[in-house]
This record gives sequence, C-alpha cells and structure tokens, in this order.
Amino acid sequence: MRNFYNKDGSPIAYTDDDKTIFLFSGEPVAYFDNDAIYSFNGKQLGWFEKEWVRDLDGECVFFTDKTRGGGPFLPFKQFLPFKAFKQFLPFKGFKEFKKIKPFYRNSWSQLSDKQFFYLEK
Repeated sequence: MRNFYNKDGSPIAYTDDDKTIFLFSGEPVAYFDNDAIYSFNGKQLGWFEKEWVRDLDGECVFFTDKTRGGGPFLPFKQFLPFKAFKQFLPFKGFKEFKKIKPFYRNSWSQLSDKQFFYLEK
C-alpha cells in the first residue's frame, strides 16, 4: 500500500497492489510496468524509483510515505481523504516504447497532478 503526495503534501493517489494507481475518487489513472508509469491509453507518464514518481524530464511529481531523500525538500503530509469505491479498470491501449531515463533532478515538476495523469492539458 502506497499513498502518493504532491509537492504541497496533498494526497493525490494510491496503489494497494503495486500495479495500478487510483485517485481517491476511485478512478484508475495509471499502471506500473517495472519502473515506468503508463496511462491506460499507452502513454508513458514517467518513472517510479526510490519511492519518487518523476515526470519524463526527471523532475519529482509525487512522493510516498516511504520516501527518504533523493529529491527536493518534502512538505508535511496532509490527512488522507476517504477512498471511494474503485471503478473498473479500462482496457490498456497499445503501450508506447519505454523512453530513455533522463538525469534525475532534485526539483519539483511544473506539471500539475492532473497534467501528469493526462487528465488536463
């Protein structure tokens, strides 16, 4: 079980099986493929390594309860919201080829939570 927090310490998403990422609304938004994170339409969103979720530029988007350094300063974590019932998983689209890992940066990404998950442009 992992909770994912943004740069403000707000809980945004979680995984309880280390396979699928859900928003607290119950919406499935991404899945893990080894150290890569993909949306259900097959687009690679970023990387998950050492308890950091990083965007495709190597900047930090989310941290977990287990994150211990290796990135920017961690904010205080806010209280977890109620987890709604999980929605059905969508079909996985054709997965694009895994991108080459960038050099990891110790800075926060400029992407919003919704932009990272391709829920908003």
